[in-house]
Amino acid sequence: MSQEAAPERAVPEQPVPQSVPEQKGAGAPKGLLQQMEELMAALSADLTQLDADLQSTADRLEPDRATPEQREQHEPHQR
Repeated sequence: MSQEAAPERAVPEQPVPQSVPEQKGAGAPKGLLQQMEELMAALSADLTQLDADLQSTADRLEPDRATPEQREQHEPHQR
């Protein structure tokens, strides 16, 4: 059984793009995990603010446009 060696294709070396933006200020560049944690914290804060804004808007709906669940929250059952 004979084996022919497949010619290896030369892959030109490409420069690796800089994926971490330059850090401003003193200190070592942040690690990827730290960057992700900071981004997740910022996203969480943004979502919390959005939720508060949506809740505030929902509270201002006219009673006839409110969903039954919203009416129930604002008007307790009378017995």
